[in-house]
Amino acid sequence: MSVAHAEGGGYYLPSPSPYPVLLSTALLFLFAGAALGVNDYTLAALWLAGIGGLLLIVVISGWVGSVISENRSGVYHKTEDGAFRWGMFWFITSEVVFFSTLFGVLFYERNISIPWLASFTQNFQHITPWAGFTAAWPTSGPAGSAFTPEHAWGIPALNTLILLTSGGTVTWGLGSIVKGHRGAATWLVAATIILGAIFLGMQAREFYLAYTDLHLTLASGVYGATFFILTGFHGLHVTLGMIMLCVIFARLLRGDFGPDNHFGFEAVSWYWHFVDVVWLMLFVFVYWL
Repeated sequence: MSVAHAEGGGYYLPSPSPYPVLLSTALLFLFAGAALGVNDYTLAALWLAGIGGLLLIVVISGWVGSVISENRSGVYHKTEDGAFRWGMFWFITSEVVFFSTLFGVLFYERNISIPWLASFTQNFQHITPWAGFTAAWPTSGPAGSAFTPEHAWGIPALNTLILLTSGGTVTWGLGSIVKGHRGAATWLVAATIILGAIFLGMQAREFYLAYTDLHLTLASGVYGATFFILTGFHGLHVTLGMIMLCVIFARLLRGDFGPDNHFGFEAVSWYWHFVDVVWLMLFVFVYWL
């Protein structure tokens, strides 16, 4: 049974929920499927990952729906709002740590590993790490196939412009709802969603051209693996951000947000700006330098 919010103090506590246990179960199925997949148990991996993915969608939909219903019922006040803000802050912090790790891998490969191999070759000229080794980035490593690296100017530069523009539209939309202009905010969120979809479409085109024209694949050694992991995970985060924006768009149509009640919108805008910043770093460190 939930604890009601006391006027002037207290904190709203929801009724006991099955969602934490169900979420853990969904993740167990997903990771078990992934483990079986990398060990070539393909059919079992697909079944487990499929069940886990389906359960994950059900859990997130139900849990977010419960929070939205509680917000609409008016049980959230200043204390709960502060807790939500801290929660979103730590969630984005965990995402920063995740991408920092991936960028750290890229830094290690380019600035530590390859120079060390080069110095080793200079000191022991009769030994080479692998046939045809050159101390240059990008490299396919000892077993990767020949490829042409991606360049910054073209689809990546255009996608940078698209994503930065989408950051502007979502910020403009948030400012509009703060001023009570719900109609303008709704259209601006819709524009942000469209820009995000264009970004993903362009990225899919880039991946297709990488495979077909540049012969750059996941099998292209350390560069290919690093490139697709970094850009692919970013694309996944853009997709998640778009799902969040679609929820915000639906809530704007229902009139859920106003000048004094819009943290859901604000939280999604934080996440979208995080996605923007990560892309700028990708553009500089993966495509440009």
